[in-house]
Amino acid sequence: MLLLAVIFCDTEAQNSQVLYYMNLPQNHFLNPALRPSNSVYIGLPGISGINLNVNNNFFNFSDIFTNSGDSVISIFHPDYNIEEFITKIKDINVIEPQVLVQTFGLGFSVGRDLYISLDINERVNGNVVLPGDLLRLGFEGNEQFVGDKIDLSSLRSDAMYYREAGLGFSKNFTNKLRLGIRGKLLFGIASVSLDNKSLGITVGDDYTHTFDADLMVNISAPVDIYIDDENNIDSVSFDDSRFDSGRSTWNYLGKPGNIGLGLDIGAEIAVTEKFKLSASVTDLGYIKWKRDVKNLKAESQFEFSGVDLLDVYEGTMTFDSLAQELLDSLRNSFFVTDTQTPFTTNLPFGVSVGASYNLTKSFSVGVLSYTKIIGDQFREALTLSANLNLGNAFSTSLAYTAANYRYDNFGFGLAFRAGFFQFYTLADRIPVTWNKIINKGANILLPESWNTMHLRFGMNLVFGNNARRKVDKPMVLVQ
Repeated sequence: MLLLAVIFCDTEAQNSQVLYYMNLPQNHFLNPALRPSNSVYIGLPGISGINLNVNNNFFNFSDIFTNSGDSVISIFHPDYNIEEFITKIKDINVIEPQVLVQTFGLGFSVGRDLYISLDINERVNGNVVLPGDLLRLGFEGNEQFVGDKIDLSSLRSDAMYYREAGLGFSKNFTNKLRLGIRGKLLFGIASVSLDNKSLGITVGDDYTHTFDADLMVNISAPVDIYIDDENNIDSVSFDDSRFDSGRSTWNYLGKPGNIGLGLDIGAEIAVTEKFKLSASVTDLGYIKWKRDVKNLKAESQFEFSGVDLLDVYEGTMTFDSLAQELLDSLRNSFFVTDTQTPFTTNLPFGVSVGASYNLTKSFSVGVLSYTKIIGDQFREALTLSANLNLGNAFSTSLAYTAANYRYDNFGFGLAFRAGFFQFYTLADRIPVTWNKIINKGANILLPESWNTMHLRFGMNLVFGNNARRKVDKPMVLVQ
């Protein structure tokens, strides 16, 4: 039930398919072989790029709220039709949050072929995998599981906040082939990772839950964990003294100790003057966490009373009381290891394969396959797009994406230049159908089938336009 709360407070989606074929400096994040038509671009802190992703594979936004008379109720209300929500639960349920804020960007051309980029980004990645039986146990109660052992070995959860400094190069190696590479130095700031070797729940005849567990929670963060005489967790507190002043905050965020490496590689092939193929692998890498490490371990068996969300729906217990009882049981089940062992987390990486065809000099159509790999999990998205690029003065893209068990996802991107300023905004998986909910006489529109969202917006300083240059090589670099 504790993890259930994460669903509604954490919000990662796949990468942006709309950005790929637009004439924007930021498209080298998706494939380092791609380059914009401007000669120089500068990204300023906080305003050059903000990227927000939301993704889950089993519920829509409109599933959380519904009408009840003249009021809107949430999924935790006793009158909510929980049976309908339960039908949406899958065997493996995934929630992925992601945030990227570009704090600095610089890109410039050297001669006709070489393009160099330097970027610094703040990134937050998360991944929560919930077994379907865990959710059913929480929503439906434990009666159906009495005498059975529930396998929860697929339970996973991790989150990390890190800074990324990347240096990229792309160059034409032949008239038809352009290659790009981007190396990244990673600075880990905070991380929580669940290492689940095995986990099972047996529901007894008296409705108690017995856990057979071999779990490790690895933490790298400014938190203090206090233990009792038996090495069980007594209390946990956040060490806010690290952030008493702006200087202290900056010193902590910039303090070395959690270092990692990353790599992006990409290629673009001009098969003909109009037809291009491209491919990339991005975010290959890892972070070694050594600073402020805590290891929490749960091993063998532990037990807690059989409470569930039905108690909340029936009014015999508040949700706060339920959460507190579960937290108390979990706190007494984990113990702090004597060693503070460093741990390593691998970045979720993506594989993109695309093809585009220029119908005219400025208008193209494209197809893009994007696969995200998180451990042994795979997320696949396929996008068809129509793209208009008028040099770097104006760029727009309209896209259709099949992803995340949805086939009604549309995306749109727009970028335009005003002098040295280039403004852009884009969104993937725009909801096209809406439900009208009435709340005390007022109409409220909620997306009907919306379980994925991606927004990216910002402003660049851009100078020059390579598209105007007359070149001898037949390869056209602008998408």
